[in-house]
Amino acid sequence: MKIIEIFSSISGEGLRQGLPATFIRCAGCNLNCVWCDTPESHGEGTDMTIREIVSAVSTGMPRYVIITGGEPLLQEEELKELLVALRDAGYRIEIETNGTLSFTEVQEYATISMDIKCPSSGEVSDPTLLADIREEDAVKFVVMDRTDCLYAQGVIESHDIAGTVFISPVWGGNYREIADFILDEGIAARFQLQLHKSIGMK
Repeated sequence: MKIIEIFSSISGEGLRQGLPATFIRCAGCNLNCVWCDTPESHGEGTDMTIREIVSAVSTGMPRYVIITGGEPLLQEEELKELLVALRDAGYRIEIETNGTLSFTEVQEYATISMDIKCPSSGEVSDPTLLADIREEDAVKFVVMDRTDCLYAQGVIESHDIAGTVFISPVWGGNYREIADFILDEGIAARFQLQLHKSIGMK
């Protein structure tokens, strides 16, 4: 499996914000977002066996693993092998995905955190995948401006999303403007800043 890095940090976003976690960053991405904060994920990465990955994860203390990218689902077969190994080793697992590929084949092993790309990203996700989001999963909109907020609002109001919905401003953006929009429009979503960046962690 092609891996960019494995590291421990404080989970900065999503349902488990603030919890210690070990991150597995997979190589490869099928998108090229304008404000991508992990451009290194487009690299080739290092080939690692499933055993090597689990061994690297086990050197850290957290029992919670977040598999991110890039886009982990581009390596779906190897990903499923890794998920089985991590589950058997007693880890709780979350997969972060960009909302372009089906994730139903891996849901039995992990919770899903699905991005819906907004206009400022320059990319497009597949909102039909929202039908597969469960109550224990999450959906995230990273927004830069009012146009993004209006797009997120439209998606939220036109889909019956079972999981928790987050609206997260692009780092360094106008946080108050976005918070005010959520309040004024009564959007059924949680406002969330990226905690890990505010404390200077990955």
